[in-house]
Amino acid sequence: MKGVGIVFFLSACSVICSCSEKEKSVTGTAAIKEFPVIQVVAKDTILHRDYVADIKAIQNVELRARVEGFLERVFVDEGKEVKKGQILFKTNDQEYKADLAKAKANLESAKAEAKVMEFEVERLKIMVDNNVISESELNLTRAKYDAVMAKIEEAKSAEANAAVQLSYTEIRAPFDGTTDRIPLRMGSLIDQGSLLTTVSDVSSVHVYFNVSEREYLEYIKSKDETAENNVVELVLADGSPYPFKGMIETMEGEFNANTGSIAFRARFPNPNKILKHGSTGKIILTNRIRNAIIIPQKAVFEIQDRSFVYVVDDNNQVEMRSFVPRARFSHYYIVESGLEAGERLVFEGIQNIKNGMTIQPKIMASDEEAGEPVQDENGLAEVVHTP
Repeated sequence: MKGVGIVFFLSACSVICSCSEKEKSVTGTAAIKEFPVIQVVAKDTILHRDYVADIKAIQNVELRARVEGFLERVFVDEGKEVKKGQILFKTNDQEYKADLAKAKANLESAKAEAKVMEFEVERLKIMVDNNVISESELNLTRAKYDAVMAKIEEAKSAEANAAVQLSYTEIRAPFDGTTDRIPLRMGSLIDQGSLLTTVSDVSSVHVYFNVSEREYLEYIKSKDETAENNVVELVLADGSPYPFKGMIETMEGEFNANTGSIAFRARFPNPNKILKHGSTGKIILTNRIRNAIIIPQKAVFEIQDRSFVYVVDDNNQVEMRSFVPRARFSHYYIVESGLEAGERLVFEGIQNIKNGMTIQPKIMASDEEAGEPVQDENGLAEVVHTP
């Protein structure tokens, strides 16, 4: 009986140990949780950034009165297209016509006086040759003749000035364009410098937008790779896209010390005259970035202004690692440094993970599920950034 009892006891212990081992195995397996994991990849990326746009006409000139007078005629209405040289306004010119007539009369008088002095010089020269008078008297007459010639030049200048003053009574369009508001009406007394209207040439427009120093450097480094980086798009104030694309022409020579930004200027065609001087919109600037590392924002968490992710190693253990973002967008980051292509990241559930924890990775099936930007027909990831 003793032997039977011992055998029974050993058998029971074996069963208990076996159950215990199974229980531990089940418990260990249950402790390893499954988390979605993505693999870091490098892609050529088209980066779109939005900037507030300030739209200006390629020419915008205030027309002001050059002379005083009453506004006699207004030949154009507000907001109308005008041609270069077209007369737009006319002020009373009687006074300036009289000044011109007086200047012409003074010139003719000076010419006549010069003619008399010329004859006198010739007469005295003959008398000097015949020793009738001294040469000093001839020299005195010649001096008087030179004074009369100077008087002629002065009269010519006065005539030209009177003619210019008279021409100022007609205000003409300096170029093809569109008129703005006309604040004065016929009969108004205008002073020199009074604003009559503004003429804008909006056949093309200049669009100005401010770029940060970092984004400026990105543009400079990438603009020589392809002409596409000089092409910009415009979104109108109502959110609709402008149908024509523009080209970046130039930029300012220095950064604004207060804002740390520099102004770019792009030129857009405006055949339908939709864009007006002083209107606003948004510029979309495109930069092409080679081998950009893009990760979804869901995989990122921040601690004291630093960005972190959980990297999964070959043993499925997670490691908390910081990285430097190059740009941040609504759903993802472009990485500057700290991560390499081919590494695996925990995509979701990072709030339930601790550093050093072992997980069961579930590889995401596609980039779209991981929140990556959708590729275009050229295989380039297109991303949009709104500062």
